[in-house]
Amino acid sequence: MDKNISEENSFIKKYFSSEKWKYLWYTLSHPMDGFYWIRRKDKGSVPIAILLVVCFSFCFSLNRYLASFVVNDINPRSVNSLSELGGVLLLYVLLCVGNWSITCLMNGEGRMKDISIAVGYATLPLILTFIPATIISRAIAADEESFYYMILAVGIAYAVILLLIGIMQVHNYTLGKTLITLFLTLIAVFIIIFLMLLLLNLISQVYTFFYSIYTELIFRA
Repeated sequence: MDKNISEENSFIKKYFSSEKWKYLWYTLSHPMDGFYWIRRKDKGSVPIAILLVVCFSFCFSLNRYLASFVVNDINPRSVNSLSELGGVLLLYVLLCVGNWSITCLMNGEGRMKDISIAVGYATLPLILTFIPATIISRAIAADEESFYYMILAVGIAYAVILLLIGIMQVHNYTLGKTLITLFLTLIAVFIIIFLMLLLLNLISQVYTFFYSIYTELIFRA
């Protein structure tokens, strides 16, 4: 029992310490230095990055569910937080794997954990803007939706900047090479999705084939 508690405390101290959280906010305000030391001194935390992705997913779902009809034409009953969480986590994994696979071929210095942290930390501006934007949407009139979209635009723009700087720093790339890498990452993501769908279709056909044989044997018996 004491050993389990000790291991749990060690895990929390290693990945969720106050120093890790402070460095997250430092990276938000000083992205160049922040992402540089994440790669060189292991200042980041993968669990915190994953937690940020989960928080972003729920903020996104809450926005779709609670945003005013002035800016939101989605039926709240159609919002499924769990399925959207699965989609966001899947996209997160695909981006990390896609970027890692491309940068391995382009002499990137970043490890999978560094990429995971960079992508996860880049979602923080989205979390910080989706929540106030959702609240503000409940108080604006029909001709004031520009305030809502401006808040979202700021969050999205800063998230893209963080992602760009993060990938650039962890791989020690130039800006031009980083942009090329991100473009190729998107292509890699589409290829991975295509292969996954192809594999699922193959598995479905194999299952249908053996199930038909099983059904035929049952009827003949």
